[in-house]
Amino acid sequence: MRFLGSVRTLAVVALAFGLAACGGSFRTHYDQPARADNWVVSDVAVSVPQSLSVSEQESYVPKADIVWREDPLGDRYAQVATIMKSAIARGASGLKGSRSVRLEVTMARFHAMTFTAETRAPAGVHDVEFTITARDAKTGEVLAGPEYIEASLPALTGGEMAAARLHGETQKSQISDHVAKTIAGWLGAGPDIRQTFSSVGA
Repeated sequence: MRFLGSVRTLAVVALAFGLAACGGSFRTHYDQPARADNWVVSDVAVSVPQSLSVSEQESYVPKADIVWREDPLGDRYAQVATIMKSAIARGASGLKGSRSVRLEVTMARFHAMTFTAETRAPAGVHDVEFTITARDAKTGEVLAGPEYIEASLPALTGGEMAAARLHGETQKSQISDHVAKTIAGWLGAGPDIRQTFSSVGA
């Protein structure tokens, strides 16, 4: 029994050191807010380049650009594009101007938590990064951007995430809400939620 206890202790220590090595600083950030006073967003286009790497490895922190688990196994590029298009459109929905605008987004990273990390890690991050450009929907004139946006957020893990799921929250809903709020802040249609935080992630 004492041997088994020692093995468990060593496993916990190894896990803690392994996760600490994956720790870092993350941000919700953009440099230049858009001047969107008279805009209304009529279209959102999201590109997820095939050059981005995808991992289906069920480890704590897979090394890849795209890590996504809540949708069924399939085209992760298309799944990320769908999530982001909906979230960005929602973030822009507060604009009520007369100038029709198209938002063009190119993803750089969509690294959510694996289920292993969600259930067992002490902390985590959903790392979401992309470039956005706003164009006049009729003329194609660039009105803002290209702007690199980091819309990363601390991820709930363990009991906290289990409780959130009981209340209907998912990784998808949490990431979508944060991206929408980030976009609303960039467009001046909501509060500025820029922040920097430290967590376990890649």
